[in-house]
Amino acid sequence: MARDLADHIAIKGIKDGLLVSVEPDSPWAKVIGDLAARIDEQAAFFQGARIAVNLGERAVRSTGLFDLRNALAEREVSLWAVLSENAATVEAARLLGLETNLSAGRLQDAPPEFEELEPIDTEFTGGTGVLVKRTLRSGSAVRHAGHVVVIGDVNPGAEIVAGGDVVVWGRLRGMVHAGANGDERAVICALDLAPTQLRIASHIAIAPAEKSRNPKPEVAFVRDGRIMAELWE
Repeated sequence: MARDLADHIAIKGIKDGLLVSVEPDSPWAKVIGDLAARIDEQAAFFQGARIAVNLGERAVRSTGLFDLRNALAEREVSLWAVLSENAATVEAARLLGLETNLSAGRLQDAPPEFEELEPIDTEFTGGTGVLVKRTLRSGSAVRHAGHVVVIGDVNPGAEIVAGGDVVVWGRLRGMVHAGANGDERAVICALDLAPTQLRIASHIAIAPAEKSRNPKPEVAFVRDGRIMAELWE
């Protein structure tokens, strides 16, 4: 189901993210401004989203697409594809490394559970977060202003930096920094907590070299000015 944005932009969920369709005669600066305003209004929903833009026959130079990509990136939204019937627009998108040809299957509407949800009526409060459903190998890095959840391992040489909590449903052997904006209430949880380095806010800890290899779920937190770990029950 498409969601109208003013009278010249429509957004709908597709299998690979969100598809933004733009009327061909709308001023480009207004398109960018109105889309940015919509994202700002619903920042939690759009954060981390992947957007494909359908421009129809509109001619947009690489500088225009560059401005759009920057405006989205400032809001933690990525522009990954541009669809167009205009050859110049397609070429401009390719110069920026964007996809320009998506299969019909990838353009299918998202299942209903992936459509924008109404606010939940609950007594609980929470924050924004990102879910990573894979192992982070050496050289990988995840940086997010909210919470980070990894379903998989964090290998040595991998790094996570989060403004909130970090939860690893697997072995944590890389470097993790929770509460990176100074939040000493942040915690780090893992099924096997054996990091090369842990940081919470400005506090730093390194796992002991002789740590037992009979791993149990643990949670690390700040107490009395230092990082401590105990069983995660």
